[in-house]
Amino acid sequence: MVSRVIALAKSYPLVVITIVVGIVNLILLAFGQRFLTEGPFPHGPMGAGLIGAWLIYAWCVFIALKSLWQMIQEARQGNFGLDILAVTAIGATLAVGEYWAALVIVLMVTGGEALEDYADGRAKRDLTSLVSNAPQTAHRLTDGGRYEDIPVGLIDVGDQLLVRAHEVVPVDGTLLSPTGSFDESSLTGEAMPREMVEGEEVYSGVICGSQAVTIQATRAAAESQYQQIVSMVSDAAASRSPMVRLADRYAVPFTAVAFAIAGFAWWYSGDPMRFAQVLVVATPCPLLIAAPVAFMSGMSRAARRGLIIRSSATLEKLRGAKSFAFDKTGTLTKGRPELISIRPTDQFTDGELLALAATAEQGSAHILAEAIIAGAASRQVALGTPTDVAEDAGGGIRARVSGHDVVIGKRSYVIAQTGAEPPALSLAPGEVAVTVAVDGAYAGALVMRDQVRPEAHNTLRALEANGVRHIAMFTGDELATAEYIAEGLGIRDVNANCLPADKLHGVQAMQPRPVVMVGDGVNDAPVLAAADVGIAMAARGSTAASESADVVVLPDDISRVAEAQQIGSDTVRVALQAIWIGIIISVGLMLFAATGRLPAVVGAWLQEVVDVISILWALRAGGRFLARRRGLDHISVFTGPPHPSSITASTTA
Repeated sequence: MVSRVIALAKSYPLVVITIVVGIVNLILLAFGQRFLTEGPFPHGPMGAGLIGAWLIYAWCVFIALKSLWQMIQEARQGNFGLDILAVTAIGATLAVGEYWAALVIVLMVTGGEALEDYADGRAKRDLTSLVSNAPQTAHRLTDGGRYEDIPVGLIDVGDQLLVRAHEVVPVDGTLLSPTGSFDESSLTGEAMPREMVEGEEVYSGVICGSQAVTIQATRAAAESQYQQIVSMVSDAAASRSPMVRLADRYAVPFTAVAFAIAGFAWWYSGDPMRFAQVLVVATPCPLLIAAPVAFMSGMSRAARRGLIIRSSATLEKLRGAKSFAFDKTGTLTKGRPELISIRPTDQFTDGELLALAATAEQGSAHILAEAIIAGAASRQVALGTPTDVAEDAGGGIRARVSGHDVVIGKRSYVIAQTGAEPPALSLAPGEVAVTVAVDGAYAGALVMRDQVRPEAHNTLRALEANGVRHIAMFTGDELATAEYIAEGLGIRDVNANCLPADKLHGVQAMQPRPVVMVGDGVNDAPVLAAADVGIAMAARGSTAASESADVVVLPDDISRVAEAQQIGSDTVRVALQAIWIGIIISVGLMLFAATGRLPAVVGAWLQEVVDVISILWALRAGGRFLARRRGLDHISVFTGPPHPSSITASTTA
């Protein structure tokens, strides 16, 4: 506790001196009362009270001159602030003998930095926690079989790293241990630990469970997901939104109003005390601190929900967004095809055909192979061990399974390998068929489809409820597939067969603006950068998309896009409220002080009350109770598929 007090005293020495000056004067008052009857400039012997009065005068004049000098330096740089109000208020109260009121104003001036630091710290709490948790060292396996501690920046791709229990994973890597448990709450907000098996990708920033694991680095630290997040957070903390700069412009008219009221009160009453009484309640804090605190709170709230927002200006753009463009595969859809039907010939049952195909596909890393194997697992079909596996990238795979030659893949590939002529299949839009041949004869087909995210429909409705007027979908898929997905989601503007350049031109031409683009793949990076706001679904590990985006969504949950827009709306609304609440209260107090019924000392303390009210109101932008508002109440919570994959599926075969 003592060390904490000492640290605060070292950080804010002017505040400490101001408090000490006040305490010393109170002590001196106990030994001399002469200045109470004779005024601050008594004639005759100097009493103890007079010494204290002069001490306050000297300190207040010093702070006023110091503030005046800083104000002049800032004015030379084109920054016209509100320090003139504080300087004038100190001078006015000293001139009329209200040196206690002057000392209170000095306390507010010197304590303003401490108050701002406190509010800023509260606002950035969740943002700074991301940065402070960034790993600094790693345990790398040496040629001698030992582990050495090295800075994270020295990790190379391919290095084997030991991650001890409860340590933060330093870089993106592949799990080498048979199993591992990881806490991903710092990235995705998911409270439950994630169980992984050998070969799965582990992202930097997650926390290892109770058992140490070994990983192989797949990216250097600077390219890993967590380090990119840290970089984005640092940029966000240093950014200033247009609204914050707009609040600065309020300084001149607010100052003019304050001086006008004070001057009129003096002129009308003929009492210079009125001038001082008005200025002591002219608090500039709502303009100086409220807006930045609100925007930092909004970004902190977003971080708590797994949304990393690159700059505070993005929040304002999200609030005003009128159009949204969505990539289809991996964004509106899961990006992972699912086995929906099995169509065997008469020689095989569903289970037999699926067992042969899934066993053969165990030798493939293709995303369709993953879907077939997952389909077999969900249907509790037992698999064997394939032999003589040979894969043709982009065509299919052949293997020996339980004494049978199995060929599985595209229709053209099966024909080329076996000479069999599979019949044409009737497929619904969005479906893809994988052909299977056994021992040289057509055996059947497996039909798959990329499923729409269950939360996608309600997300789009929430955006429309929040004022979005135009929603479009862009995809490289065929028109029939695109229209099938769009119809189920209520999207009328469908753009199919799009190359990256087509998406770029389409988004640039969208109206009304601002336009928000949501995507996940590397080919979305150009259009994300070109949109007014780019939102990247980062769960699939697309570094290029994340670097181009203004907002990165860490959980694999599209509903967070609607949350991001709502957070932007809430933040701007709270910032404006904080500014105007402070201004209205200050003007009201100034008008009341103009009547002469508000003592200067009381007014000086009320000034700080107004400051606190404005800051506390601005901090509401980060409040959890703001999370459920109009439009968001109907979004389904989607905990989603297993771990993020860097592969984006296509619905065309």
